[in-house]
Amino acid sequence: MRFFTLLLFAAHGLTAAPNIIFILCDDLGYGDLGVTWQNERSSGKKHHTPHLDRMAAEGVLMDRHYCPAPVCAPSRGSFLTGFHQGHCGIRNNQFDKALPNDHTVASTLKAGGYRTALVGKYGLQGKGKNAAEWPAYPTKRGFDDFFGYVRHADGHVHYPAHEWPLGNSASHRSKKQVWWNDREVSATLDKCFTGDLFTAFAKKWIVEGLEEKPKQPFFLYLAYDTPHAALQLPTGPYPEGGGLEGGLQWTGKPGAMINTAQSQIDSWVHPDHKQPGWTKTEKRQAGMIRRLDDSVGDLLQLLKDLEIDDNTLVIFTSDNGPHDVHYLAEAKYDATRFQSYGPLNGIKRDVLEGGIRTPTLVRWPEKIPAGKVNDTPSQFHDWMTTFLAAAGLPLPAQADGVSLLATLTGQGEQEDSTVYVEYAVGGRTPNYPDFEENHRNAPRKEMQVVLVDHYKGIRTHISKPDQPFRIYDLTTDQREKNNLAGTSPQFEKLQKTMQERVIQIRRPNPSARRPYDSLPIPSISPIETEQGLRVKFQAGSFPWVPRLNELNETKVETLNFQAPVAGAVEYSGLLEISEEGEYTFELSGSIQAVLRLHQAIMIDTDSPSIKAVESAKGTVRLEKGLHPFRLSYLTNGPSPQLIIRRKGNQNFKFTFHRSL
Repeated sequence: MRFFTLLLFAAHGLTAAPNIIFILCDDLGYGDLGVTWQNERSSGKKHHTPHLDRMAAEGVLMDRHYCPAPVCAPSRGSFLTGFHQGHCGIRNNQFDKALPNDHTVASTLKAGGYRTALVGKYGLQGKGKNAAEWPAYPTKRGFDDFFGYVRHADGHVHYPAHEWPLGNSASHRSKKQVWWNDREVSATLDKCFTGDLFTAFAKKWIVEGLEEKPKQPFFLYLAYDTPHAALQLPTGPYPEGGGLEGGLQWTGKPGAMINTAQSQIDSWVHPDHKQPGWTKTEKRQAGMIRRLDDSVGDLLQLLKDLEIDDNTLVIFTSDNGPHDVHYLAEAKYDATRFQSYGPLNGIKRDVLEGGIRTPTLVRWPEKIPAGKVNDTPSQFHDWMTTFLAAAGLPLPAQADGVSLLATLTGQGEQEDSTVYVEYAVGGRTPNYPDFEENHRNAPRKEMQVVLVDHYKGIRTHISKPDQPFRIYDLTTDQREKNNLAGTSPQFEKLQKTMQERVIQIRRPNPSARRPYDSLPIPSISPIETEQGLRVKFQAGSFPWVPRLNELNETKVETLNFQAPVAGAVEYSGLLEISEEGEYTFELSGSIQAVLRLHQAIMIDTDSPSIKAVESAKGTVRLEKGLHPFRLSYLTNGPSPQLIIRRKGNQNFKFTFHRSL
């Protein structure tokens, strides 16, 4: 493992594993930052984010970064597991569903020597009433420490220890639970505004960990619950200074746990927002965003004070587009107040750009050039692979993401990310006057998005499996106004590519059935081939089945490679199917393996929850023709056997090919 790590460090020019902080806001729109939209507004109300603007100037603004789905649960599930929504176990509005017991961004970094923590909102714990009962509690998914809201709905209000008389329902007026590892601690959090609370705890966790083990890298997932849901204000101004001695501080005193736990809850309006004509809800929404801005500035100052700034990778983003709720009795708020969607169309729950394009900033002074704007498309499931590459750890064959180091550092060639969305929900896109007329009041229901080059395929209210995609050229039409589908032979061909790709990259999930689940996986266009396969081998001990992208290939005729020592093997080739039908793939032998057909996962036994198995199966419907596959596995002996059976024809014979 150490040898493999050193090879990866050398390949990427890295000198030490970086600390990593992933900051995820809740319902912060693409247009809610100064640098993405507010500073450009020539009329109407606007708010400011000076610290985040400075972060963008010191790093890179990822202008085409997408959430996996336009609501929190699937976005968080895809980030944590490295699966896009075609494979993730959390889909649609599956709030509080247990995150599957699989490799996570936390467990993989922990295996590589990182200290890990989740601070803030979780919502993927499964059924239960406490830390012992919840099957997917954060400390059971790779996090050494957890502090925050466990349940999804608890994160709708921001003073857990208090009833909130202004709430518009009983659930938004009641107290909530906050958990610290195995303890529920909300009774000690009098007057604690969660935005402040989570920042103060995060600072405390970083400092104490460095004091105990100064050379151990850390991964912090800081998941704010703002500016989502209840529009609540802090108790007072942000404390002066920032970092080690200033800003928010954890006191550890019950009843005054942080230094802003004083005065009156839900009361302080930022001076910038005391302008004539501003409504109550506008002051509250802008106030929560400014508080996030101050918190990020505080954290960045802490990194400088601790002299770890240069080698700390910090990501700031949001789980989906802007919200249009307030949870205040007798008040109104919608996303038009500050054009939180920016120059885009759509909000939370829409798969239009405003619902899925997130405001994303990345800062790493040692490696990322300052002041860059990058429009390379990417998505949340790319972060696991990016973090592991930055840490010099092998990338899992199981994960759907690619490393974004080339995009971030400007060095090397960036592998294309798979940007893919599938999501179902009721309701309609808002009838906002600054949205394009063709999007106003449009029904949502079953929705799907795929990016091919700079073209976006989008379909909503899907009623039949082959319903056409609307096609937009996002380089010239980010407002998705001009549908290019069917306008020329070029776009008829692109339509076919998109229809095929969305079937080739995903697998059905019984908890979120789609109209296109039963379609056969399309074959690729005929190419010149020869009989046989390609194989790669890397000796060593691995914590998971790795990708072996950078090794030389050897030609073989079948699955007959004999590994000389323990290590990882990767076969690749083309499977020729003589007629369309349903096929079952079976791997036999004691295996830890991942089998992909196209990009879809057919068999996956590389999971902490799966003990050594003698065989594993996957069934799929395939079109006639050639289907690329990749089989990756760990071995210390013979290759596993791959058996393919066609339904109704037990004597089916198949042929392996490799491209010329």
